[in-house]
Amino acid sequence: MQIASTQFKSELLSEALKSLRLIVPLVITQISDTAINAIDVVMMGLLGAQSLAGGALGAIAFSTSVYVVYGICSGVGAMAAKAFGASKTDQIDRVTCHGLWLAGAISIPVMLLIWHCDSLLLLSGQERSNVLLAQTYSRALVWGFPAAIGVLILKDVASAVNHPRFIAAITIFGMFLNIPLNYVMMFGKFGFPHLGLAGIGWASSIVFWVNFSIAFALFSFHPNFKDYKFFDHLYQFDKSIFVTIFQTGWSMGIHFGAEIALLNVTVWLMGYLGTEVLTAHQIAIQTVEIFMAIPAAITSATTARVGQRLGEKDLFGVKRAASIGITFGAVFSFVVALICWLFPDHLVAIYLDINNVDNTEAIKIAISFLKLAALYQIAYGIQMIAVGALLGLQDTRIPMLINLLTFWGIGLGGGYFMGLNLVWGGIGLWWGLILGPAISAVILVWRFYSVISQKLANCSNEDRDHVISSQPLDDIQASIS
Repeated sequence: MQIASTQFKSELLSEALKSLRLIVPLVITQISDTAINAIDVVMMGLLGAQSLAGGALGAIAFSTSVYVVYGICSGVGAMAAKAFGASKTDQIDRVTCHGLWLAGAISIPVMLLIWHCDSLLLLSGQERSNVLLAQTYSRALVWGFPAAIGVLILKDVASAVNHPRFIAAITIFGMFLNIPLNYVMMFGKFGFPHLGLAGIGWASSIVFWVNFSIAFALFSFHPNFKDYKFFDHLYQFDKSIFVTIFQTGWSMGIHFGAEIALLNVTVWLMGYLGTEVLTAHQIAIQTVEIFMAIPAAITSATTARVGQRLGEKDLFGVKRAASIGITFGAVFSFVVALICWLFPDHLVAIYLDINNVDNTEAIKIAISFLKLAALYQIAYGIQMIAVGALLGLQDTRIPMLINLLTFWGIGLGGGYFMGLNLVWGGIGLWWGLILGPAISAVILVWRFYSVISQKLANCSNEDRDHVISSQPLDDIQASIS
C-alpha cells in the first residue's frame, strides 16, 4: 500500500512538472498576444477618440472571426498530440499540413465577410462615421488573417510535441516588432505614407506574416523538429484526415462563436440599462479577459497532455493529465477571484479617475461587478479547461450542445430574467454569466470522468494493472452516448 501511494504521488508530481513545462511558455504566448492587442488599442487612442471607437469595432470583427476559425481547426492540436503519444511522427506532419489547408480554405470566405463588415455593422445600428473607420482598419488587417490562424495552429502542434517555447519566443518578437511598425505606418515615418488607422492594420498584418514565416522556417529546419519532417506532405491530400479535422473542430467553432455572441448580447443589454452600467461592465469584463490568458494557456496544455496520454493508450495517465490541468486552473482562478473580491477599487482605478465625481456611479457599479467577476473567473476557468480535456479526447459535439444549453438557456435566459424581469439590473445579468459556465463546468467535468471511468471498467484486470488499453475512442463515446 505504501509503495502504491508513493508511486501515485510520484506520477502526479511528474505529470504536474510536464504540464508546467507546457503551461509556462503558453502563458507567455497568451500574454504576448494580449499585449499586441492592447498596444494597438493604445496607439489607436493617439489618433483620437473616434479612431479608437472605429478601430475597436474593426478589431472585434477580426478577433471574433479568428476565434471561430481557430475553433474549427482546433482538432489539429488534439490529433497531433495523440499521434505524438503513439509515436506516429509521420502522422503529425500530415495532420499539421491538412490543418493549414483547412485554415486556408475557410479563410477565403471569412476574409470576404471581414472585408464587407461595414454592412453588418450598419445593420447593427453603429454610427456611420465609426463604421467607415472600422472598414478602413479591417480592410488592412484582413490580409494577415490566414497567417494569424496559421500561427495558432502551429502553436498547438508545437505544444503537442512538447516544444511550445519556440512559439512563445516568436510572439514576444512580434509584440516588440508591432510597436515601431505601428508608429512608422500610422504617422508616415522613414518614407512610408501617412496611413493613420489603416497603418495599424497593415502593421499587424505584417507582424502576423512575419511570425508565421519564422514559425514555418523553425518547423522546417530546426533540429528539434527534424524527426517530424514537417511539411513533407504539404501537397499530399488525404481526404480522411481533412474530414476528421473538420468533424472534430466544427462544433468547437460553433462553441466559440456562441460564447462571443453571448458576451456581445450581454454588452447590448448592459447598454440598455444605462451608460454607467455599460462602462462598469466593460471594466469588469476587460479585467476578466486579461486574467483569462493563464487559464487559456492551461487549457492548451491540458489538451496536449490528454491527447499524448491517449496516444500512449494510458487511460490513468489521461485522467491524471486532466486532473492536474483542472486543479491548476481552479487554483489560479481562485487566486484571481480573491484579487477581484478584495481589491476591486484598485482595479477600477486602472480604468477610471476615482477622484472625478462624474465617475462616482460607474465606479460603484464596477466594484460590485468585479466581485461577481471573481465567481465568473472560477466557473469559466474550470469550464474552459474541461472543454480542453474533452478536446484532447476529440470529444467536442456533446460539449458544444452542453455549452449552448447552459450558456444561452441558463446563462442568458436566467440573466435576462433576473436583470430585467426581477429588476436586478446589471447584477442580474452578471449572475446569468456566472450560472451558465458554473453549471457547464460541473457537467463537463462529470462527462470527462464518466468517459474515462467507463473505459477503465471495460478493461481487463491485466490492462488496468498496466494502465493500457487499445479500445478505440469511438467505442468509448458510443458506450456513454
